[in-house]
Amino acid sequence: MALPAKLALEIVTPEGLLLRDEVEEVIAPGEQGYFGVRPGHTPLMATLGMGELSYRKKETGWQRLTCFSGWCEVLPDRVNVLADIGERAEDIDLGRAEQAMKRATERMKAIRDEAGYGDAHAAYVRAVTRLAVARKERGA
Repeated sequence: MALPAKLALEIVTPEGLLLRDEVEEVIAPGEQGYFGVRPGHTPLMATLGMGELSYRKKETGWQRLTCFSGWCEVLPDRVNVLADIGERAEDIDLGRAEQAMKRATERMKAIRDEAGYGDAHAAYVRAVTRLAVARKERGA
């Protein structure tokens, strides 16, 4: 049996379908670290963490989205992502993301004990990820 040549990638968030495309490769932010998928991959289910989800198409090269928590189902010929939050790079407002990063940084500096630090740190990671994804896609 021949290996599939491409992967059907589908990313869904609570807001609806974010992406449906045929790709050569996917790199996703697993809860325990990033993992890569190519056609013919062994089936698996993974818990997603916070980070950049990248996919490669022969015609356009690497493209990026944000992905914050959720689940990823990998099959030999497809990758299904159910993300709590996901955004295309072109939908990210750089100014808002920079402000969110500054606010989160200030919140982390102001916290004197562990209470609330996790939430502030998660907000910081989301903001930094948004900035990184948007800047990479825009060549900034």
